[in-house]
Amino acid sequence: MIRRSLPLFFLLSFTATLLIPTTSSSHVHFNILSLLQQDFRRSIISRLLGSDESAKQKAEHDVSSNGVASAAMVIFIICIIICCLRYNQLVKFCSTTKNDQNIEVFLKDHGDVSQKRYKFAEVKKMTNSLKVKLGQGGFGAVYKGQLPTGTPVAVKLLNASKRNGEEFMNEVASISRTSHINIVSLLGFCYEGNKKALIYEFMANGSLEKFIYKRGTETITCLSWENLYQISIGIARGLEYLHRGCNTRILHFDIKPHNILLDENLCPKISDFGLAKLCPRNESIISMADTRGTMGYVAPEMCNRQFGGVSHKSDVYSYGMMLLEMVGGRTNINPEASHTSEIYFPYVIHKRLALDKDLRPDEEMTAEENEIAKRMTIVGLWCIQTFPNDRPTMSKVVDMLESNVNFLEMPPKPMFSSPTRSTAESSPLI
Repeated sequence: MIRRSLPLFFLLSFTATLLIPTTSSSHVHFNILSLLQQDFRRSIISRLLGSDESAKQKAEHDVSSNGVASAAMVIFIICIIICCLRYNQLVKFCSTTKNDQNIEVFLKDHGDVSQKRYKFAEVKKMTNSLKVKLGQGGFGAVYKGQLPTGTPVAVKLLNASKRNGEEFMNEVASISRTSHINIVSLLGFCYEGNKKALIYEFMANGSLEKFIYKRGTETITCLSWENLYQISIGIARGLEYLHRGCNTRILHFDIKPHNILLDENLCPKISDFGLAKLCPRNESIISMADTRGTMGYVAPEMCNRQFGGVSHKSDVYSYGMMLLEMVGGRTNINPEASHTSEIYFPYVIHKRLALDKDLRPDEEMTAEENEIAKRMTIVGLWCIQTFPNDRPTMSKVVDMLESNVNFLEMPPKPMFSSPTRSTAESSPLI
């Protein structure tokens, strides 16, 4: 009996010492173990002294032994649960620590970054304790602020996650290499523990999105066709710079109206480089493990490599979709279409172009405005060709936008089949 009990005694002592954490709840577990150990000692002493047990005492002892075994099993299960919880916490801690170390190494390697590094206390001060919220995105919220010099800024406060650590590094690495009138300027950043913030120049007119179409009961401020045309050329020049003007080619992978900001003069600036990828200029095709971008703007090859390799032409596709939205004044999926073939917006606009119909039938347009709309439409349709090799480069896009519309070749009809109505109605773009 004593030999059978010894392993149990050492098991309880060992698990109590190594596995049960030092929390207030663990005192209960130790009290149980203390009682069990006392009972065990009394049993050994009784055996050694050779004390005779009556039948009743033996029965009671058997019941006590069964209770000890049951309690030991419960404690063993509790210990396993505690071990699992502690393991998960350790994995999470190690992951966070590794991510933080990666960011610190990144900042050290990019010691020549011209942007100023701020403390979080300074970020709170410049935003008046995050008082004025400008918007909310998938990676975090944007607040209005002001530098000590009086310069207005937009501060993006990133959520605490591994993905946002990657976005933080992408933003700093990408924008720190750029200097172009059509690329938003990063004025500074903050990295302090789990606090990550990016400080940009403030854009008075917000995003292009609110000038193109409305959602629900929202009202929009219409831009003139000349404004739309100049904005489209500005964005094209910004992308051309990212693809060819930098020492390291920068692929944005998330070109859409929401990520195009307009200053007080409606000068467009490409923003949000959280999904960007840097690659050598001599590499035409890059390796991608995941699909990046926003539904409705993602190039076919991003989802299926059978269409071709991922390259700067993927940005061209996104630009083309955005250009068609600027012309049509609506998203690239139309849920109110009377026919299934009209749900996919590029089909509608291609059909109108081929039949030489007004591209905005509900709007009176001058001959000059019609020419601008037609030019933008032709360029947009060329940009969204299914296969990357059929799309123009951004340099060619700039040339096409600045050329005479009569010299532009009519693009083929987009090859994608229309989505079903249920697909369109479930789209987050609607």
